[in-house]
Amino acid sequence: QVQLRQSGGGSVQAGGRLRLSCTASALTLDDYALGWFRQAPGSERENIACISWSGKTVYSDSVKGRFEISRDDDKNTLYLRMGTLKPEDTAMYYCAAAPWSDKTWCSRDAGNYRFWGQGTQVTVAG
Repeated sequence: QVQLRQSGGGSVQAGGRLRLSCTASALTLDDYALGWFRQAPGSERENIACISWSGKTVYSDSVKGRFEISRDDDKNTLYLRMGTLKPEDTAMYYCAAAPWSDKTWCSRDAGNYRFWGQGTQVTVAG
């Protein structure tokens, strides 16, 4: 059974840091472009970062310069390092995997993603 198992997250003060991890089982992340999404209460799910097989990254304006997406295919794991956290970063965060046909491609469209993590809550106190 394919699983993307997320860990990390939690509660932090504004300005703090957190790291999220997303480890795959029964799935080789090397075959996928990967992304991180978040959803705040009452809001739609939004992509905040994606990374291609080749390591090309794309970020939303809301997190650019503060968050870093990375992948370690040897460990079959995706990461999101979050810094200078703000209260508006409070949300449920999800990792996701999209099959790629271009090694430099990643997508910010949730419809392109086939597998999803279970979600992990990040709460930033102001």
